[in-house]
Amino acid sequence: MPACRCPAVSYDNAAAKRQFFSQVLTRVRALPGVVSATLVSSLPPYGGIRLEIDVPGKTHDTRWEAIYNLCSEGYFETLGLRTLRGRLLSETDVQTARNVAVVNKTLADRFFGDDSPIGRSIDLKGFTTVPDAHVSNTNYEIVGVVADVRNQGIQDPPIPEMFIPYTVTGAFERGILVKTTGAPLALVNSLRHEIWEVDRHVAVTMTGSLSEYLTRFSYAEPRFTLIVLAIFATTGLALVALGVFSVIAYTVARHTHEIGIRIALGAGRGDVLRMVLWLGVRLAGTGIAIGVLSSLAATRVLAHQLFGVTPNDPVTLAAVATVVAAASLIACYLPARRATAVDPMEALRHE
Repeated sequence: MPACRCPAVSYDNAAAKRQFFSQVLTRVRALPGVVSATLVSSLPPYGGIRLEIDVPGKTHDTRWEAIYNLCSEGYFETLGLRTLRGRLLSETDVQTARNVAVVNKTLADRFFGDDSPIGRSIDLKGFTTVPDAHVSNTNYEIVGVVADVRNQGIQDPPIPEMFIPYTVTGAFERGILVKTTGAPLALVNSLRHEIWEVDRHVAVTMTGSLSEYLTRFSYAEPRFTLIVLAIFATTGLALVALGVFSVIAYTVARHTHEIGIRIALGAGRGDVLRMVLWLGVRLAGTGIAIGVLSSLAATRVLAHQLFGVTPNDPVTLAAVATVVAAASLIACYLPARRATAVDPMEALRHE
């Protein structure tokens, strides 16, 4: 997605920006490998501009707010948004700067309830306070409803949002979002060339793929936290294995006399190995049971820190229990092998 910073002198109104971007979009959509292209004022999933709104005919005691996104007619197809009711923005809506809007399901449910929002109006009261917006009519007719997508980052649930033609105002910067058949970054130079063919003075900034933006702004902090937790978890697992090894070794040492008697009475090396491993299995099993129960209790406290996953994941719990059990068995193996090598005569003299 390249962001375009237009010279303020040349593009200080909605008509100038419409003329420029309509030419750019036509050229970009004609490029080989481009499936669709659209204009945006905000990059998903980071929403748009939050403003106070009102719904004519609806009374409320609290302040109603929604975010709005300035876009072109290809926005919904490019992002794959599913239409639930009505229609999407058309090319005519955008080119004529009609006061129409497509809203998300959250907005429709919160402000209209069981009533159909199609044909109803929303008053963008806060639009009049936006610098350089130059908007005289803030009432927008709802023509369609689309499924919710996250618009407050990847963690928070979506809030009411509406999509309106970018041509209704000249305020705010614009970006071009392109859906391609291949690697998106391979088309960056071509996109830059097409933009500069329309106007060489337009600055093209923040070029990159949507996955790169998510990695940079959304996944970086959780990924760092995950790496740190993984390091501590690995360290904890190593300490568990060392602790089990030490406990089993100490337990075997205390049973040296018993082991010697068993061997002297004809017990095989395999019998001794199984006996020592059974001691480890009992300790590991008790620890795993306590750990699983403790984790189930802890996830109730940590549930609000999670997003996109359930607090209790049976697959994860089973995997962790398996890893701990395997580490415990490995830690038990060396003391068990050492026990099978006990000399019966030395064991019988052991006190």
